[in-house]
Amino acid sequence: MSICKLSGIIIQREARVLELAPGEHVTFGRGPVDLVLPDLSVSRLAGRIDVVDDYWMISNLSRRSTYVVDDPEGGGELVKVPPGRVRAPIPFELAGVRLSSEAVSFLVFAPEHVLLHPDAPRNGQETAPTFPLDVTAKYFLILVALCEPRLRDPFSSVIPTVPEIIIRLAHLGLGRSAVNFHIDYLARVKLRVKTPERPGKPDWQRAALVSLALRHALVTSEHLALLETRSHSLS
Repeated sequence: MSICKLSGIIIQREARVLELAPGEHVTFGRGPVDLVLPDLSVSRLAGRIDVVDDYWMISNLSRRSTYVVDDPEGGGELVKVPPGRVRAPIPFELAGVRLSSEAVSFLVFAPEHVLLHPDAPRNGQETAPTFPLDVTAKYFLILVALCEPRLRDPFSSVIPTVPEIIIRLAHLGLGRSAVNFHIDYLARVKLRVKTPERPGKPDWQRAALVSLALRHALVTSEHLALLETRSHSLS
């Protein structure tokens, strides 16, 4: 979905839509403000959004509440804005701003990110990828299955167990030892996650893989289609 202009942002709260150009700002809160959020948990002047040329900033003007700005289409990426924090830059093209509950929130549509053209000239030897992953390999499907709960719900804390992965990828016919082998291979060779001094929970390795894969966008919501595509192709 792309309804934003080349510059400026669009703020949407239910049926209310505000369009702001670079250099403009909008205040939000219980009121009197530009964007009214009629909830007693919200300060009268809760915050302010400032628009720059190709991004925007948010200020938390409350005394107690931490705001959460997340990417609804991402893999759990979010920015926490503590009380008193002003002009925090937000990197998402589409962002959900939550002041407390889902009922006290609004969306912000920002310009598309400016990217280096893929055909731009490069000098010297090509740089090797930091994490060389083969999206056609079984280990990558297991990584996608591990990340699936967080990709579908950025606030989920669920880490799939080995039996759950076996069921999710039943079309591959993998057993417990095979899944454990691929998880260990991902952790030691492909993503090189560090073993904690005190591992603690038995799922630390799976949790570390999910955290690293989502943090570096190695697995995105687009990869979820692989789980279904491979399943149908082998059925």
